[in-house]
Parts: sequence; C-alpha cells; structure tokens
Amino acid sequence: MTRGKFTVAGGGPVGSLLAILLGRHGYEVGLYEGRPDSRVTSIYQGKSINIALSDRGWTSLEQIGVGTDAKAEAIPMYHRAIHGVDGELSRLPYGKQSDAIWSVSRGGINEQLLDIADAEANITTHFEHWLVDVDFETAGTVFQVKRDQEITVEADYLFGADGAHSKVRRLAHNVPRFSYSQTYMPQGYIELNIPANPDGTHKLEKNALHIWPRKDFMLIALPNPDGTFTCTLFLNYSGSLSFESLQERSAVQAFFESNFADAMDYLENPVDVFMKKTAAPLFLVQVFPWSFNRKVGLIGDAAHAIVPFYGQGMNCGFEDCAELNRLIASHKHDWDAIFPAYESARKPNGDAIAELSKRNFVEMSDLSGDPMFQLRKKIEAKFSDLHPQLWTPLYSMVTFSPEVPYAEALRVGDEQNKVMERIMALPGIEDDWDEPYVMQQLLELASEAFG
Repeated sequence: MTRGKFTVAGGGPVGSLLAILLGRHGYEVGLYEGRPDSRVTSIYQGKSINIALSDRGWTSLEQIGVGTDAKAEAIPMYHRAIHGVDGELSRLPYGKQSDAIWSVSRGGINEQLLDIADAEANITTHFEHWLVDVDFETAGTVFQVKRDQEITVEADYLFGADGAHSKVRRLAHNVPRFSYSQTYMPQGYIELNIPANPDGTHKLEKNALHIWPRKDFMLIALPNPDGTFTCTLFLNYSGSLSFESLQERSAVQAFFESNFADAMDYLENPVDVFMKKTAAPLFLVQVFPWSFNRKVGLIGDAAHAIVPFYGQGMNCGFEDCAELNRLIASHKHDWDAIFPAYESARKPNGDAIAELSKRNFVEMSDLSGDPMFQLRKKIEAKFSDLHPQLWTPLYSMVTFSPEVPYAEALRVGDEQNKVMERIMALPGIEDDWDEPYVMQQLLELASEAFG
C-alpha cells in the first residue's frame, strides 16, 4: 500500500534524488526522462562533464541516505590556483585547511542516483519519454514515447525536475498569474580539455580549481579522476574582444597566446576547438509561484536556473530535495501544507543564490587576481579564526555552512562588505594588515554590525 502516486518529469541528478526520497516516504513514483538512459547511451557529450559539489550538496545527499557512494569518485579542491598573465601562480584558499569543494562527474553522480532509484521498490524509471502536456488541475501528464505514440499518465502529484529548459515550466505559462523572467549574461562559454599525462596523472595540480582571471573573461579548469581537466572559457558574446569578434584563426591564436600562455602547453588544440564550437549561453530563470493547485511543483533548475560562477546549481537543487524531505515529515504528508511551505522556504534562497552567482563572476574573473583582493581575503580569514562566532566569510557561509540559508548569507555578506571597505581604506593597510590595531578596529566594527 503506497501513500499516493507521483510523476517526476526529469531524470537528471535532482529528479533522480527527488524520486528516491519520495519512494522512501512510501509514494509510488514514475520517473520520466526524455533522453536515453545515460548508463547505456552517452548523453553528456558537449555538456559540462564535471561540476562542483560542496557541503550543501553532500549534506542534502546524506539526509536522504545516498552521500557516501557518490563521494567515491569525487576530487577535493582545497583552493583556487590563480594563473597570472605573466604565468605567476598564487593560491587563494576556499576556507579553513580542510575545507574543499569537490569536482564530481555530472554523468557519474546521475548514474549513481539512477542505480539507487532502480533498486527502490516504489520507483519505476522510463527513458525516451518526452513530456508533451500537463494538466495543472489533476497532475496528469502526456508523454510521447515514439514518433507517433503518446501515453497518458495519471498521478496524484507531479514535480517538474526537468532542468533549466523545463517543459513543465514552459507549460505553466498558460496558468493564470504565473510570473517568469529569463535574463542572459553578457558572457557565453565553450569547453576545452587538458589531457592526462601518459601515465594517467594530472598535468596541473590535482586538488585545486585553476583560474586564469582576465577581468572581462576567464578560463577555469576542474580535475577529473582520469587525469584530465575539463576547462571552460567564459567570454563576452559581443564587443571588441568576444566570441563575435574572434572569427579569424590568427586572431584566436593570438588571443590564447597573449592571455593564456602558460596554459598553451597543456590545452588540447584550443584554437581548433574554439574555431569549431559555438558558444553556449548563460542565463538565469526566476519564476513565481513554484507550485500550482497543491498538485504540481517545480524543483531544481526548473524553478531557479542560475549561472555557474558560485558552483551552487546542483547544490541548490539537492538542497531543495532535502527541504522537501524535511517538510514531508513535519507536515505528515499533507501536501496542501507541504507545497506552500516548500515554496515559501526555498524561493527566497533561490533568488539569493542567483544574485550571489552573478556577482561571483566579477570575483573570479577580475578580483581574484588583484593583490588587494587577496589581501582582503587574508584579513578576513585571520579575523574569522580569531572570532569565529562573529565572522564567517561570505564564501564559507555559502559553500561550507549548509545551516546558513542562502538569503541570510547574502544579507550578512552585504554587511560584511561595508565593514571590510572601511578596513581596506585604512592608510598603510598593505604593510600593517597583520598588526593588532587592524584586528582591533575590525573587531569594533564587526561587533557594532553583528554583536
């Protein structure tokens, strides 16, 4: 006997995790994915093949009981390795010595979750089922299974976990009073590759996220278990230096050699790849409401697609699942109460991490290479060590403090910024930053703001 029937549209990592938690709460779950089963057919070519998971994501997986297996193939990254134009390398720790964000395979974690879902008695997975229609009154759905064949699926409830280009969300445009905005960033991106050494080792430091910050654009590299790095070039779509302006091979060659000279020894045919690839867009999606008629909900990127500059997209989606897991228990399976409570709890945090993600492009591409910014981070880290109850740096709140909601991290971070602007304006701060009077003044200002 099950508690009711759910349809989950979207078999990516968030949809798979959602199906597992619903199945373990005693619901009958149909998990539907339009693409083929990635365990049989590769579907991730051309997409980012690794992503960053941090404490929020791991904590969410652990709350649903699937954290340990997923970490087996993940690579911890303890700091940013900043590559200057002149080839000089500097380190910017993410947090305390043991703090790390983790490079994980998108396909790998998806397949691990699908394997767990398949082993659950209450879950049935369906691939190559393309969503055609949704009844927002009844949670009924129509899927196309072959070119000329459609099936109707009845359920008590439906969740759209079908990503940034969500079909459930697009169909919701027909629902009265549905607010929707999609905002494109000026930048697009292409992916490049650094191959492994002949013996399978990494050509760059393995346990770091490598960044080549160049103010208006940047290159980043995340390690993979097979010794390779997945690299992403973020560059303006249009303008004097952009994907649009770099059309001639000689110009592309000059662009790479002048901006990423130290990476040219490692990158695999970057000019050829650049010439062949079309830049993919970066955009944010914000919607309201996240649920309809106490029957249909949106979750993950379907509800809050963000840009990747804080590495929080999947973490936020997994956190949606963990919050839902908590609400199912606290509201004793009353979905008339669960849907609005879920929306109320997660919408402000989705908006906050979207804002933080936009801002972090500037930090990664411009500020991370600035000696004064690096000094500021050093001062904050020291003060946080001295007064951990009074000051947790913004990055640590977002990345290593799952107990702090994104919205609270944004609010506190804005207040911290005001304090640090006054500290960095002190005369001689470059030489005196480690002097007791600097820490004392920071203590007085922080106590006034947060005490």
